[in-house]
Amino acid sequence: MTAPIGIQLYSVRENMANDFDGTVREIAKMGYTGVEPAGFPEGVSPEQAKKLFDELGLTVTSAHSPMPLGENKQKVLDTMAAIECPTLVCPSVDPAYFSSKDKLIELSEILNQANEIAVKHGMKFSYHNHDFEYALLDGAPAIYTLQEYLDATIGFELDTYWIQVAGQDPAKVTARFGEQSPLLQIKDGPGNRKGDMTAVGDGVVDVPAIIRAGEPHTEWLIVELDRCATDMMEAVAKSCKYLAGIAKE
Repeated sequence: MTAPIGIQLYSVRENMANDFDGTVREIAKMGYTGVEPAGFPEGVSPEQAKKLFDELGLTVTSAHSPMPLGENKQKVLDTMAAIECPTLVCPSVDPAYFSSKDKLIELSEILNQANEIAVKHGMKFSYHNHDFEYALLDGAPAIYTLQEYLDATIGFELDTYWIQVAGQDPAKVTARFGEQSPLLQIKDGPGNRKGDMTAVGDGVVDVPAIIRAGEPHTEWLIVELDRCATDMMEAVAKSCKYLAGIAKE
């Protein structure tokens, strides 16, 4: 059975900045059952957001957030608690960490520390990729070296589009990570850095193959469009409809 469909709210950040309540209500009408926040617009508190999510029956799938480390630790933890976040996702790190094995070991120590704190506060911890993690290091994608040094409880939110941009097969990568990747980010487009993304199903990505590869372990399919040339609300609505159609096949 195909996993339920959520949306990374970063996709509709401009709409939410103008009308948070109305945008989220429209997202629910489209058929999305989950939301993945990445911060909230000015004037919207985590508590207000969670109240609206609950009213609309939207599950918080996870959240992109700074790691719960350093001076922001308590603020991050309080925000995650307010929205009852089950998985804190590290959205990005300095690409320089992926330049050598020693730098990856350094990064693994930071991520393992963040994971320990997240777990202590009742959350899972996951890492979200872009394309640079899949550049080759010693003949294999650098992220595989990082994986060797991470605690086995750390998950990977695979951004399947960026995996393709990096020249890798996202379906094969999804199968490789298996149960360590319960969250799959689904997006589509021309498959390069410069081109605008499209509604899911309108680009070059073999989305059905990715879904099949992750099906035994996927808990959520999360639509994210960093940008697109068309109206964003139309694009995310079309993306949800496309994925729902696959679920019925």
